[in-house]
Amino acid sequence: MVVTWRGRDHIGACLAALAAQTRAHEVLVLDNASDDGTAELISGQRVLRLPRNRGYAGGLAAALPQVKTPFVAWLNDDAAPEPGWLAALEDTLDADPRAAAAGGVLTDANGTISSAGVALTGDGYGMDLREPGETTFGFCGGSVLLRRGALVDAGGVPSGFFCYYEDTDTAWRLRLTGWRILLVAGARATHRLGASSRPGSWPFHRWNERNRLLTLLRCAPLLVALAQLTRFLAITVALPARRLRGVAVPDALNYTVGLRLLVFAEVIIRLPSTLVARFAIGRRGKVARSVVWRTWAGRVALPVEHPA
Repeated sequence: MVVTWRGRDHIGACLAALAAQTRAHEVLVLDNASDDGTAELISGQRVLRLPRNRGYAGGLAAALPQVKTPFVAWLNDDAAPEPGWLAALEDTLDADPRAAAAGGVLTDANGTISSAGVALTGDGYGMDLREPGETTFGFCGGSVLLRRGALVDAGGVPSGFFCYYEDTDTAWRLRLTGWRILLVAGARATHRLGASSRPGSWPFHRWNERNRLLTLLRCAPLLVALAQLTRFLAITVALPARRLRGVAVPDALNYTVGLRLLVFAEVIIRLPSTLVARFAIGRRGKVARSVVWRTWAGRVALPVEHPA
């Protein structure tokens, strides 16, 4: 599945790279109501067009019922996979029936890795790894192959996230249901980072912070989730006083009071439905939340400030 929104300038390269894959496949393009001429460029593809932009997560969720194959791939519309990308991912899942997802590696045009899977930090952030390793908790949603049945059984895609953390949340739920998640270092795709979104922007930080907290409330041990929600609010309340006292505050939009209050309000508004989802995730679970947390959280060293 390729989700696009105003992808006129880059989706052509993505589709050409998919056409060059060495493994047979079907392509489904989910068009999030593009209004820039994208619709004309993808007219020769199998397309599901939405009446409004539902984001990457919403697009994946809308397209999933249309997929009937055993495997389903997620691919950013600004990513161009190498010819052997799909074959490497599919062979990996075929070789390990306990694995529900095989993630690929995203690089920039110079070959520098931008994501080699996702690690889970000690405070519940999903952090892109820059080198393949055993600390891979989850996959980057821009390049991954999943078992469709496992994905559906784990609850599908969190459509309300709009974008960001839909991959970390999905990986977490798969681990809670007992599945393995693998990284395939040889499955590479060149990614135009920021072509479809604006990292560092207000919406970026809003979705990142909100969806991290929602993921914790859905998937993490309850005390961990409540501690992080409380910490988020405490930092928000303390920011004005810190600035008045001349205490250094990170120069990033996710440390502005207005954005943080909006995030907190959105989390509280979504709390009832989030707790319903938490209950459903718990009922499906085969591995205790505490076990997943102890096994994976904080296994990598982090800088003082997070990018999200």
